[in-house]
Amino acid sequence: MTVVVRNVAPYGEGSVDLTFADGRVAGVHAPGTAPAGDQEVDASGLIALPGLVDLHTHLREPGREDAETIESGTAAAALGGFTAVHAMANTQPVADTAGVVEQVWRRGQEAGYCDVHPVGAVTVGLAGERLAELGAMADSAARVRVFSDDGICVSDAVLMRRALEYVKAFDGVIAQHAQEPRLTEGAQMNEGELSGVLGLHGWPPVAEEAIIARDVLLAEHVGSRVHICHLSTRGSVDIIRWAKGRGIDVTAEVTPHHLILTEQLATTYDPRYKVNPPLRTADDVEAVREGLADGTIDIVATDHAPHAREDKDCEWAAGAFGMLGLQTALSVVVETMVDTGRLTWRDVADRMSIAPARIGRVHDQGRPLEAGEPANVVLIDPSARWHVDPAALASRSRNTPFEGREMSGRVVATFLHGRPTVLNGALA
Repeated sequence: MTVVVRNVAPYGEGSVDLTFADGRVAGVHAPGTAPAGDQEVDASGLIALPGLVDLHTHLREPGREDAETIESGTAAAALGGFTAVHAMANTQPVADTAGVVEQVWRRGQEAGYCDVHPVGAVTVGLAGERLAELGAMADSAARVRVFSDDGICVSDAVLMRRALEYVKAFDGVIAQHAQEPRLTEGAQMNEGELSGVLGLHGWPPVAEEAIIARDVLLAEHVGSRVHICHLSTRGSVDIIRWAKGRGIDVTAEVTPHHLILTEQLATTYDPRYKVNPPLRTADDVEAVREGLADGTIDIVATDHAPHAREDKDCEWAAGAFGMLGLQTALSVVVETMVDTGRLTWRDVADRMSIAPARIGRVHDQGRPLEAGEPANVVLIDPSARWHVDPAALASRSRNTPFEGREMSGRVVATFLHGRPTVLNGALA
């Protein structure tokens, strides 16, 4: 099937016609000059970007299909403009063997909404005691290149060093959940004056920053790659900036919610706003925006964390950590970074597609919108406004922190290997 996308603006920089055939961009034509196709899409007023790539998604399958499945999670991803996601390892059973990661990879292929790249666990059972089968997962059909115990920090420095050394053999990367466990025992929100007022045990920024500082030095020592998950504090941005200036091979991500929400939401005691790492101060939000704008922070990653209703419909202390993110991520970036002039649309393509694909070593994603390249493309209406209705989201879960909020920019269409997964804002 040949698809023709007419009058679209790649990166927001002038209209063209795009044609897709055999899973690739078959041609880039002057507006109105592309030959007729089997399917035509009028994209007047829309912007085309390479399909978005999420390096940090929780799909819950296997084990917690009550909260999310690979099918429902990837449907949400496609509606959010994503053509590839990396599925975190904290499933039941844990994705710490070749068999489990291959199961996740194959289920992603069967669902068909976007490419699913499993993230392998660093340690067996996420227990932090001995390394998982990193080499076997790398050699499996899933070709795992990102390893993380996300949700739990690899706090043992010797074990972290060994993991960094091991993945060098196949150009892998360790994605660290930076949380010193002894400093965060019983923590419920950001540590500060507000946590004292609310009577909630505080989560100090240094618990994140100390692990990041340790791990960038370990990566430098062994000559390996390290990626920092969901960075959230000004101090963390400063450490990453220092490490990059020193030439250390470190990358970092920020979540959409840390770009826009602050600790003040904890005053509601609504567990929808309970997340790991916690929402921080307005100054931290400004710092991560600055870091994303100047390239200190490499990517936006959703940390999409669906939960069953009973895990969030409870008192704050009993509530699970985590928020939905796949269908709202792009809109948050538009509101906080594009509409404010901090990022161009080419920058958005870099932070949400090109760089995450590069970090994850996904070679057919994040590619230029040029003839011969894979046709993984998202079409965005930059002027659209929409309200978040949890019941209308594709996820099985409803724990979005943006319920009722008006958002900027909307995904109109998503194409995976030249095939539409989303058209007119709905699953195709």
